[in-house]
Amino acid sequence: MLKGLSGVQIIVWDLLIVAVWHIVVFVACIKLPPSYFDERKPRFRPRDWERGGRWYKDTLKINVWKDKIPQFSTKDGFSKEHLTDLSLEYLNQFIMETCRGEWMHLSGALCAVFLLLINPIGFGLLAAFLTLLGNLPFAAVQRYNRFRLQTVRKRRLRTQKGEGMETAAACV
Repeated sequence: MLKGLSGVQIIVWDLLIVAVWHIVVFVACIKLPPSYFDERKPRFRPRDWERGGRWYKDTLKINVWKDKIPQFSTKDGFSKEHLTDLSLEYLNQFIMETCRGEWMHLSGALCAVFLLLINPIGFGLLAAFLTLLGNLPFAAVQRYNRFRLQTVRKRRLRTQKGEGMETAAACV
């Protein structure tokens, strides 16, 4: 499709395509209901190779760079920079937001395939690489953070269960 154009024209078209693609993905992301981003859905479930998030820490060294990349607040202003509450409601919201962020970045990364198909090989590889570079690290951070949040939630549930037993014993 873009094979007969000059280098500058190809770059302009690629930038336009990437921008429109990501705007459409973003709008879809904020319009889809929270139930679409349910952590129990197969696309958000842990994979064996992720080893409970350790793969991201050991192989990608995610702790070294994850706080250096920018973060975006969602439509309701939910900040994913740090925990501000340990209530189960908040943790569940945070986990859902990690699913939303992962979905958005993986959907954005799909643009790389389209760019490979419409560009001459050199431009296609470069555009696809840059698109993947702009999305995959963010998706990895979302998955990694979800593992960590699920661990915090499990601990919180155990604590609440223990507190409930103590209260019940005190009432007897």
